[in-house]
Amino acid sequence: MTDSAAAAATQPQVKMNILGQYIRDMSFENFMMQKGVTGNVQPELQVQVALDAKKRPVDNQYEVITKFSVKSQSKEDKSPLFLLELDYAGIFHIEGVPDEQLHPFLLIECPRMLFPYVRRIVSDVTRDGGFPPLALEPVDFVGIYRQEAQRQAAAAAKPN
Repeated sequence: MTDSAAAAATQPQVKMNILGQYIRDMSFENFMMQKGVTGNVQPELQVQVALDAKKRPVDNQYEVITKFSVKSQSKEDKSPLFLLELDYAGIFHIEGVPDEQLHPFLLIECPRMLFPYVRRIVSDVTRDGGFPPLALEPVDFVGIYRQEAQRQAAAAAKPN
């Protein structure tokens, strides 16, 4: 057996199962209809994503929460059109991930698994709210993870 084959044989097999997923919190405000705005409005979108993960009391179970805030405003006068806030969570059973890799795994791989469902919910809610269905662009969860790690490192480096 070669060294690389022996190393591969001794590494634990990664197992991940989604035990459940659900809308933790959701809000949709349609400012355009509340104000009675009519006509053709050119929208401008802003999407913000935040991630959170926590250990559950059961061994190898984690709750991962993706938080999306989608704001739409008129390009002309910057008046708000709608605001959609969605916290979508998944319960994951994860085994075989080394401790030093667990945090990035939870905040990168798990949100990737949840994203198609988030995208569908956002599309349905915006369509049902009277707007064209919004298909979210793919999210770079690796980039979000790196930005947050850099932000935390910079905050820790600042003297009090």
